[in-house]
Amino acid sequence: MARVTVEDCVERVPNRFEIVLLAARRAREIAAGSMLTVDRDNDKNPVVSLREIGDGTIELGELKENLVHSLQRRVEVDEPEEDNMAALMSASNEWAGVIQENTAVETFTADEVGVTEADTPAAETNADEPSADN
Repeated sequence: MARVTVEDCVERVPNRFEIVLLAARRAREIAAGSMLTVDRDNDKNPVVSLREIGDGTIELGELKENLVHSLQRRVEVDEPEEDNMAALMSASNEWAGVIQENTAVETFTADEVGVTEADTPAAETNADEPSADN
């Protein structure tokens, strides 16, 4: 009887693997106490579920939805995301050593630091000016 039932199901659900998944899910629902939509006729739950799918007495879309829901490990909830871009930008600037606009910056002169002319590199020549050697 199951072979005929599978052939009936192929007309409604063309993928045999999907039939197996749907029938197994429906058989579990029947075992949990769900109401039957066809007569049992001394058949076991998997055969009854295949007969229900083949006869079209159950809603396939709802059964697929229940199957997907039962296989999900983590349910995602759509929550509005907070605008954390300003916080992220300030944190990344602080980490990178970037100075904020409103932060006071101290500058020092060479005399305040204690640099003498001997410590500075030789006089830099400008490429635009002609050299004295020419």
